[in-house]
Amino acid sequence: MNSYNRSELHVLCSSGQLLLQPLWDRLRTWEALMQSPFFPVFFSITTYVGFCLPFVVLDVLCPWVPALRRYKIHPDFSPSARQLLPCLGQTLFQHVVFVFPMTLLHWAVSPALLPVEAPALSQLVCHVVLCLLLFDTEFFVWHLLHHRVPWLYRTFHKMHHQNSSPFALATQYMSVGELFSLGFFDMVNILLLRCHPLTTLTFHVVNIWLSVEDHSGYDFPWSTHRLVPFGTGRKVLEVCDSHSDRELKEIPETSMLNFLHIYLFLQAVKR
Repeated sequence: MNSYNRSELHVLCSSGQLLLQPLWDRLRTWEALMQSPFFPVFFSITTYVGFCLPFVVLDVLCPWVPALRRYKIHPDFSPSARQLLPCLGQTLFQHVVFVFPMTLLHWAVSPALLPVEAPALSQLVCHVVLCLLLFDTEFFVWHLLHHRVPWLYRTFHKMHHQNSSPFALATQYMSVGELFSLGFFDMVNILLLRCHPLTTLTFHVVNIWLSVEDHSGYDFPWSTHRLVPFGTGRKVLEVCDSHSDRELKEIPETSMLNFLHIYLFLQAVKR
């Protein structure tokens, strides 16, 4: 019986792997690009800007389309070019000046070798979910500390809250210290779980989308935090309205669910 179960599990894993193998084979045809030190910066910037653009368009249309205002957190606010351009410039500057040298160093010390086989679909989904839950929990602790400790807030986090109302391009408007802190959480989780490169790419896409959506200033009925059971644990964290008592009191209530999520998910994986 045990032998049969193991055989059945192997067949299921192989089937899940076959689903992703054509995609992975196609990506591996661009292996030279993916192994380049330029790829992480290019991938991050294009994904981020691509996710921001729809919300920028909505912000432009909002003053002339009253129906959109029903879904804005601040109906009377639309970011101006003087707010948008510095945020975009800051993102590009930090990726070129800080992120690229780090990826170049990593590429020189330990160049990435792409595996031939794709991950099983179940493994990819499992690792992406775990990475998201771990990242949300780490960010919850980091964010709470930086709002409770004045020195940490002034030194690392204050820049992110210079814009009193949220908009998509403000997502990565942050200090270098905050940038490297979030990058460290990201890297550690991927290494800890030994994620496949395809899983890593998928996690980054999902994580960037969630961050941009939660900073967008819009709350649609189809927003991710409304579709996912218990929410994503981020929406209240990322409403950069002001540093009011209401915001700080809501942070633990929403995000502490992540600890429960991790425990329940790990138990499910063990079974």
